Amino acid sequence: MCIKKIKSCLFHKVSTSYQDAAELILRLVLGLFMLGSHGWGKFASFSEKSASFPDPLGIGSALSLGLATFAEFFCAILLILGLFTRFAALNILITMLVAGLIFHGPDPFGEKEKALLYAAGFLYFTIVGGNRFSLDEWIRKKIIK
Repeated sequence: MCIKKIKSCLFHKVSTSYQDAAELILRLVLGLFMLGSHGWGKFASFSEKSASFPDPLGIGSALSLGLATFAEFFCAILLILGLFTRFAALNILITMLVAGLIFHGPDPFGEKEKALLYAAGFLYFTIVGGNRFSLDEWIRKKIIK
């Protein structure tokens, strides 16, 4: 009897409500961490950093900082809101891949690990988009009505 309960708990499919709640939590955590740990600093000190920001793609420091700020600040806000979720997640995903694979490319794995972990989370939202706890879903319902 006890083994049957363990099997039931381990292999039971999670309900859609729990999955939606888990995705909301993950979206909020990723977005808030990206905004607070990376985006806000770039946004708040844009003018001071624009001349010396790393330029891993050879497009100029100011443009590199502008793209990183757009992704890590503005797209993080969109992700938190669940608004244009796939677009926002894709922009942050690309930024994290540039950081992890190009900027930290020659560095030891530990230096690029955080960017690649972020990339994995943003890849998820690039694929699945927002869920029922997102502005995307609210807008979809209003348009389809």
